[in-house]
Amino acid sequence: MMSEKKLKVGIVGGTGYTGVELLRILVQHPKVQLTAITSRSEQGIAVAQLFPNLRGHCDLSFSLPELENLAECDVVFFATPNGVAMQMVPELLKARIKVIDLAADFRIKDIAVWEQWYGMPHACPDYVEQAVYGLPEVQRERIAKADLIANPGCYPTAVQLGFLPLLEKNWVDVEHLIADTKSGVSGAGRKAAVATLLAETSENFKAYAVAGHRHLPEIQQGLANINSNVSVTFVPHLTPMIRGIHATLYSTLCVSKDIDAIYSAYQARYANEPFVDVMPINSCPETRSVKGSNYCRIAVYQPQNKNTVVVLSVIDNLVKGAAGQAVQNMNIRFNLEETMGLLSVALLP
Repeated sequence: MMSEKKLKVGIVGGTGYTGVELLRILVQHPKVQLTAITSRSEQGIAVAQLFPNLRGHCDLSFSLPELENLAECDVVFFATPNGVAMQMVPELLKARIKVIDLAADFRIKDIAVWEQWYGMPHACPDYVEQAVYGLPEVQRERIAKADLIANPGCYPTAVQLGFLPLLEKNWVDVEHLIADTKSGVSGAGRKAAVATLLAETSENFKAYAVAGHRHLPEIQQGLANINSNVSVTFVPHLTPMIRGIHATLYSTLCVSKDIDAIYSAYQARYANEPFVDVMPINSCPETRSVKGSNYCRIAVYQPQNKNTVVVLSVIDNLVKGAAGQAVQNMNIRFNLEETMGLLSVALLP
């Protein structure tokens, strides 16, 4: 474990939903000293003025995202739109500052695929290969040594954790996986957009990006590390709630297994994972059961005892799907207790 010395932490892009969620978690972290929070649009404004929930917890003001304002940090989180972190990462790493990017700049190893889905040239492709994909349940040993961590997306986290045990056991047809997913509106970010107005999302439910969502190549890449033949049909939906992701995952057994064997496999795979909760048979995890927490709750089904396996996987898109997982990665990287600062109980109702 580290000494009593606290980590000096910076956040680039502290005004969005993932940024304020990082702040909420980090101000309660016993081994963290918040050192810098940046925003071009809010420079000079007190953080607690913009986010009153942080009154009495954070006395910093927003500064410009420049190296001189981040130079004293041990680690910098990027809670910025895609394409921002890659502009600053080289100089931060050269200054021996660790980086955890909550956007997608370093998640996809194939640069051509990344540029296709994100619609821009990559500013520092040479750094993509050294980035470690920060899904702790798969990459814990590599995360512990990484200088640059690519924090997973929200949908990819729920989907990968749901499918992993079945793929690792080689029990299902990997060419016909289906991920039917739903997200709360906060997944779209904190910005003015007609599609996320209250009158547009309330009392409404819709699919979107059915022809192709930019999280698909990330899901494919992660699952292909287990079986290169993986093919996923991924359909996201927008639900009239603020937080939460519910992934209903379908696969077809290619071996003879009953629900007890499937359940036992999930229990064994996640037995030592502090933030994956495999619920009892016949459970239906709810998004509110993880609201504000870093947990992923999973349940497995085998309807009518036939060859279809249904996995239900729920997370809070802003916590295990973003800020909480980023802090979990920080804890691993700096040899802290992995659960430190992350054991908040979910909010009910």
